Amino acid sequence: MTDDEDALSLDPDFGRRFERDLNRPPCQLYLISPASIDETFVDQLAAALDGGPIAAFQLRLKGQSEDEIARLAGPLQALCAQREVAFIVNDSIALAKRLGADGVHLGQGDGDPAEARRILGPSVQIGVTCHASRHLAMEAGEAGADYVAFGAFFPTTTKETEHRPEAGILSWWSTVFELPCVAIGGITADNARPLVEAGADFLAVSNAVWNHPKGPGAGVAAFARVLQ
Repeated sequence: MTDDEDALSLDPDFGRRFERDLNRPPCQLYLISPASIDETFVDQLAAALDGGPIAAFQLRLKGQSEDEIARLAGPLQALCAQREVAFIVNDSIALAKRLGADGVHLGQGDGDPAEARRILGPSVQIGVTCHASRHLAMEAGEAGADYVAFGAFFPTTTKETEHRPEAGILSWWSTVFELPCVAIGGITADNARPLVEAGADFLAVSNAVWNHPKGPGAGVAAFARVLQ
């Protein structure tokens, strides 16, 4: 099948599994960590959480061992639990299990959502990167993902990107499926509104918060004004 095909043979329970109010909740903020942090980052995360509502925080660290990531994760996970923010681990099913994380986010090469569900249990949130592909998103939903992520919608320095979907993929997804969708990639408070209006359930952001000239709290506050 091609990325543009709209149809996939879904199991009979697919729609029922993700039933919720047809009036979708307002779009929320999904905050992603910088690629490298140290022990002081917990203060930056606290400042970000003070800036406005955040639904989830994803720990996405590169070039560090699992033991080092687990060590750094402890205070951040505790802070998220205190603030009732979902704590998501990037890439690693094993690390998500080790930490007892609220969820795991999987790239296309990071493992199967069904296997993640078997290992992590029914209550853990599983997200899947689907780039610009409707087919991959439908496959992820069928495999038991709790949300799908599309992007990058804008140029970004956070990671190398090959895919650049149009905002219309969010409209298509939110019209056809109840499963939440996340918009990711180069999103700022200045360019976010069309994605919200197109139907994104979450905006995944990183640099726009951590590199905000007035600090991460101001970065989150800027998004809060867009999402009101």
